[in-house]
Amino acid sequence: MASERQWWPVAASDEVVPRHVFQATLLDRPLAVWRADDGTLNVWEDRCLHRGVRLTLGTNDGAELICRYHGWRYASGTAGCTYIPAHPADAPAQTIHNRIFPVREAFGLVWSAAEAPAGEPSRFDPAATLVLRPMPVAAAPADVAAALGAEIGAAPAGLHLAAADGTAEYFIQAAGAGRSIIRGLAVPEGAALAQLARHNAALSGLRDAIEATAPPVAISTAPALAPAPPGYDPGAPGEAGRATPLRLRVAERTTVADGIVQFRLTPVSGQLPTAQPGAHIDLALPGGITRQYSLLNGPGETAHYAIAVKRDPASRGGSAALHDRVRVGDVLAASRPHNSFPLRRDAVATRFVAGGIGLTPLVAMARALARAGAPFAFHHFVRTEGELAFRKTLAALGPYTPHVGHAPAAAEAALNTVLAAPETPQNLYLCGPPAMLDAARRIAAANGWPEARVHFEYFANEMPATRAGAFTVALARSALTVPVREGETILAALRGAGVPVESSCEQGACGTCVVRVLEGMPLHQDVCLSAAEREDHIATCVSRASSARLVLDL
Repeated sequence: MASERQWWPVAASDEVVPRHVFQATLLDRPLAVWRADDGTLNVWEDRCLHRGVRLTLGTNDGAELICRYHGWRYASGTAGCTYIPAHPADAPAQTIHNRIFPVREAFGLVWSAAEAPAGEPSRFDPAATLVLRPMPVAAAPADVAAALGAEIGAAPAGLHLAAADGTAEYFIQAAGAGRSIIRGLAVPEGAALAQLARHNAALSGLRDAIEATAPPVAISTAPALAPAPPGYDPGAPGEAGRATPLRLRVAERTTVADGIVQFRLTPVSGQLPTAQPGAHIDLALPGGITRQYSLLNGPGETAHYAIAVKRDPASRGGSAALHDRVRVGDVLAASRPHNSFPLRRDAVATRFVAGGIGLTPLVAMARALARAGAPFAFHHFVRTEGELAFRKTLAALGPYTPHVGHAPAAAEAALNTVLAAPETPQNLYLCGPPAMLDAARRIAAANGWPEARVHFEYFANEMPATRAGAFTVALARSALTVPVREGETILAALRGAGVPVESSCEQGACGTCVVRVLEGMPLHQDVCLSAAEREDHIATCVSRASSARLVLDL
């Protein structure tokens, strides 16, 4: 009788209160039911992917659900993992994704199903709007339905029964083989409290009668934690190359500062993969060009992607295409989010320094820290006051200091003040034009910032690069040797040999194609790796080898 593809009530709406997690059970599956601050309702499998601890023991911070055991964070809406405290320097793989179940909220109840149901939740009597107290019964759903039907004069109609006198209707929540919950909706009749008490007394008596006569049922104590069904999309298997599998519709474009437009992009179908602070996407634009844009999304903003783009007078096509040719309603192809600029959350405080439109990934990071109550300071350098995008947003999040119109010498002096060595360990995040980042990194090093705490992302790689000289790369895990010809990149050679390597900007700025070097001497031509990272990593899209052979961890 109980169908995996049927809508079942699993909670009353008023049981899913803000900043709490409600524990429900459906068909022996333990569920974590919670509501985000934006109203998004979530029904997830009640276990953390790390050690299987119940998520109903965790914390609902209004945008993410946080496991109490080791602090793994999962995004509202997608259940994608956004942060693992034990690995603060790494962005969680997008395959780390909890199981989510269909959810609807209707008639004062929260509905879910074990598998994708057909249609929407329905009921018999639209006048029944008073939600009754749920009544758990230790008996099989079919037995409960039979006894309740006899009590209220309802004809057998599965697990949804309407009282013959038209005063109420009931749903039997199949919690498990020997466990049921009667959930009722009554037609209001005067004083609600007295009516609720009357129904509760009647259902309590019915429960006692059922449990006294129902045949014993073996109750399983093992939760039904089945593998994800076929077709279930965990979020991001990690395509090779610059794949753009997403289709995003431009839902809104808003001018947020002089020459800067914010685009809100929603999925044409399905759900967007989870993005962490600092992530970017590749957008395929009119004219056959692909460009990278950082996401502005804060925690829990999983129904859309937001980017902000400055119209560059020297545009090679990217910003010009978005500003001049892309309109609301257009559909763009996009990649899944890449994140080579993850936010660490393990410092006492964090300092953000942005130059111009370089503030976009830092806005997402500031939103995440503000949500978590972690202290930070935000400094934004611009040429004119009109370029101060998101000024009110940032000022509302925490300490925010704009720096306007500095000449190069004055800008360096201001950076020297902003980047004064902290008294306690802090993380520093830099994003902006190459000249500013070069200066900021140099000043930070001179002021005593440890390199490991200085994180940066360049707009573009302006380093002179060469493709001279041939060499070979040996792939340690694949047992392959691939020749790299003069004029060819390592990335292109690997792809030609059928070795999948994810990439994005392909100019040595984003770090998506970085791999580990086990032997050999790289010739670095990127701007994404720190000095320490260059000891054993290489950006395969631009860098080459100084030795005749490189051994890569592929």
